[in-house]
Amino acid sequence: METGNQTRLSYFILQGFSQDSENQPILFCLFLSMYLITVLGNLLIILAITSDSHLHTPMYFFLYNLSLADICFTSTTMPKMLVNIQTQSKAITYAGCITQMCIFMVFGIMDTLLITIMAYDRFVAICHPLHYTLIMNRRLCGLLVLVSLLISVTYSLTQSLLTLRLSFCTNWEISHFYCELAQALTIACSDTLINYILLYMVTSLLGIVPFSGILFSYVRIVSSILRIPSADGKYKAFSTCGSHLSTVSLFYGTGFGVYISSYAPSWRGMIASLMYTVVTPMLNPFIYSLRNRDIKRALQKVLGGKLYVP
Repeated sequence: METGNQTRLSYFILQGFSQDSENQPILFCLFLSMYLITVLGNLLIILAITSDSHLHTPMYFFLYNLSLADICFTSTTMPKMLVNIQTQSKAITYAGCITQMCIFMVFGIMDTLLITIMAYDRFVAICHPLHYTLIMNRRLCGLLVLVSLLISVTYSLTQSLLTLRLSFCTNWEISHFYCELAQALTIACSDTLINYILLYMVTSLLGIVPFSGILFSYVRIVSSILRIPSADGKYKAFSTCGSHLSTVSLFYGTGFGVYISSYAPSWRGMIASLMYTVVTPMLNPFIYSLRNRDIKRALQKVLGGKLYVP
């Protein structure tokens, strides 16, 4: 980016959901409630897994990291949006926008990779139960999470540095409630070819490779479950991956909605992004706690025995 443009550009304008000041209190209360539920729900999952030694297994280790990533993912966008609604301001500083963009990509990619790793974990548990503890050892689990973080940080920093070189002339309005990379690229007045190439390449890889891995894992899982002779055995085997399958459906369903909405009016894109960035992380704790007796018991301990466990 040229020095003159960088000095002149000090902030972006986030258009947000509504221009009507009368709707702002309603939106503030709605989004604040969603954010608090998301943070509290995922925090309870983290506390439950930490406090119960029976949950110190690979499956819950990955769930712990997923909940942590979901809190960071949602906290990247929601607090700033709530502040803007409350103060009737739509401005975000240039540095704040780039930072938000970078952190958002880190934890968005982390979510994708962790969900893929959890599918592999379920594949090993059901298809190779006798070798599960040998394969999914602590070293491999930690290495998988670390590699996921490194991939996320590497791409996010690369894309952010490429965005820093761009010039923004007169149109500084981003048609979103947060600094989304694709929206920022559309208002740049310098060459964005490299940014778009990297964006589409990584988006395609993260869309195709993880989803293919998840699909392959569940094809093998279903095949193994169908070979179990007893109905009770089939139910127990399927129940161990039912929560994760629900999360996969919700995550990729809303993610696909974000992709489709990129060709639709901006307000539809914002709603789809809200489903992806807030609703999905908010529902994940409910999916895992309502369908998992071990989590329920751990939550009962955390809440002081106030939770009913059937």
